[in-house]
Amino acid sequence: MILVKFVGGAKKSFITDQVQIDKSDIPLQDLIDLILQLKPENTPILDVENILIAINGIDSSAIDGKSTIIKNNDLVSIIPIIHGGSSKRLVFDISNKLIQAIEFKGEKDMDVKYIDVLRKQFPKVKLQAISSNFILNKSHLRKIISLSVNSDKNNTLLSNKFEIDILMRFAISSQISFAINSAGIKSKQNFILIALGSKKNLDKLYDELKYQSVNVFEIDNTLFIKKYFNITNKQLDTILSDDPLVDLLVEKAAILF
Repeated sequence: MILVKFVGGAKKSFITDQVQIDKSDIPLQDLIDLILQLKPENTPILDVENILIAINGIDSSAIDGKSTIIKNNDLVSIIPIIHGGSSKRLVFDISNKLIQAIEFKGEKDMDVKYIDVLRKQFPKVKLQAISSNFILNKSHLRKIISLSVNSDKNNTLLSNKFEIDILMRFAISSQISFAINSAGIKSKQNFILIALGSKKNLDKLYDELKYQSVNVFEIDNTLFIKKYFNITNKQLDTILSDDPLVDLLVEKAAILF
């Protein structure tokens, strides 16, 4: 038997603070699927992409992520990262790496030097700032970062730095200088700060920056992206996908070399 505890907003989705699952020795992903089947109708959706899952008090991302085997008598805690429905912070894991994204309204003093200061302040966190114009939505964000994470794992990064690889893929350019000039942070322009690190360090980073942040993806950048990359509706109509623009952008980013 597995005991699942719901913390914060997760309680509203299940109208209880805990459930017992009569299973054992199953992957965490299977447990998540079982939990979602138990959710009552007409209750708030549980965003499984924005939760932390602790197993006996240990963050699952520090074990084997969603492949972690949940054993008999384990205590699994479901903890929403975005409490109260805030959309100022996105947190998700990719291949056991925890990623955080925060959007900022561009200010005069927010440029490359600003990011360099943050890197010195948070040396254990990998940081990259991308112009908000070049990120379409959460799916686009996640899929591009997945490309960089997998490239890092396979030693096939476009650059010798993970952070630069991310920038190049959002810019869809194999030239670092071009990627920086096009999709990099610029004074007075909105940008999204992408951070990779431990939960503890990402929480510290967010606490430092949350009052400067704005809601993520409030502005629809579809027209800008289509125009910038010369993408036509005719091209998109040939793609069998729920989000053809995202898939086309990711495909272009995946074949850079």
